[in-house]
Amino acid sequence: MNYKPIRAIVSGGGTGGHIFPAISIANKLKEVQSDTEILFVGAEGKMEMEKVPAAGYKIVGLPIVGMQRQLTLHNIINDIQVPFKVLKSIRMARKILKEFKPDVVIGVGGYASAPLLWAATGMKIPALIQEQNGFAGVTNKLLGKRVQSICVAYEGMERFFPADRIVLSGNPIRKEVSLPPTPEMKEEAIKHFGLDPARKHLFIVGGSLGSGTLNKSMKQWILKGCLGGGDIDIIWQCGKYYKAGIDEFMKAKRENEGLHLGNIQHYDFISRMDLAYAAADLVISRSGASSVSELCAMGKAVVFVPSPNVAEDHQTHNAMALVRKDAAVIVKDADAVDTLLPTAIGLLHDDARRETLGKNALGMALREAAQVICDEVYRII
Repeated sequence: MNYKPIRAIVSGGGTGGHIFPAISIANKLKEVQSDTEILFVGAEGKMEMEKVPAAGYKIVGLPIVGMQRQLTLHNIINDIQVPFKVLKSIRMARKILKEFKPDVVIGVGGYASAPLLWAATGMKIPALIQEQNGFAGVTNKLLGKRVQSICVAYEGMERFFPADRIVLSGNPIRKEVSLPPTPEMKEEAIKHFGLDPARKHLFIVGGSLGSGTLNKSMKQWILKGCLGGGDIDIIWQCGKYYKAGIDEFMKAKRENEGLHLGNIQHYDFISRMDLAYAAADLVISRSGASSVSELCAMGKAVVFVPSPNVAEDHQTHNAMALVRKDAAVIVKDADAVDTLLPTAIGLLHDDARRETLGKNALGMALREAAQVICDEVYRII
């Protein structure tokens, strides 16, 4: 394909699940043609306004806000303002489009992308959206009938979008977690975390901010006297919001009750996720789109605990896409405190079952997502 220099606007955000795929797409467009010019458009005050400049790209913020789910005075006032902010954002979007003159606009979901793509499609500018989850978000469902191409991560998305515009691309993921770990990488990982190579290794990851449910499940398991399972080493990313409390909990268990918890390591954040995944015989994780894609690419056996605090319960849909193909196990958030760790320990002692889960997850991996989306961008231009 002839990758000529183009001008592209990438719009969307609100969460890392939208922002990091957007940056991956932008990086791929710059990789295939370094003279390509890219502008991001996000929502004022949201995390994209920090993360995108940190990745080296310019971003413009729109005053767009979303409808609130809880009925409070503050939210009612906010919702009254929504139509006015939408109209203002569309006017600003048209101005941005006229000034930047893009060859294509790319939406990655989140309400920040709605005004920009709505204005762009009205101006007949080629447009593409990427849907990361197994259940389409409100913004992308609204835009699906207006754009030329819809890149998705899961099969069966015809229930949300016109079938003739769907491209199964997968989700763009980081290079360092795009391939199954080699034996050498696993050996490095075990040394990095100071693990016992004779033990099974469990990795619990609740995201950079942490998961209250996963942390409660671990604490309950320790309180019941399981003490790490004896033959199991645990890497536990508890999140920065929970780290201080868990430090106190672990210290009290060691000092007041004399418990040996040396085979449980807890961290607020793990930067070397590639090594944490490589070390793990089993992973416990939320089922955000990026996490699911990374775990498939690494071929890991995983127990998903979908977060109930997301729009359209999309984490459950993400997890079930794997469960239906015997590529993962799911535990409901409401059941996790009682059943999550016993389920995981059972799997750690069932090598054949874990091998099946990992093999089937690997078979669902779509590693070239950024390249597929990049090529689709050039096709619609």
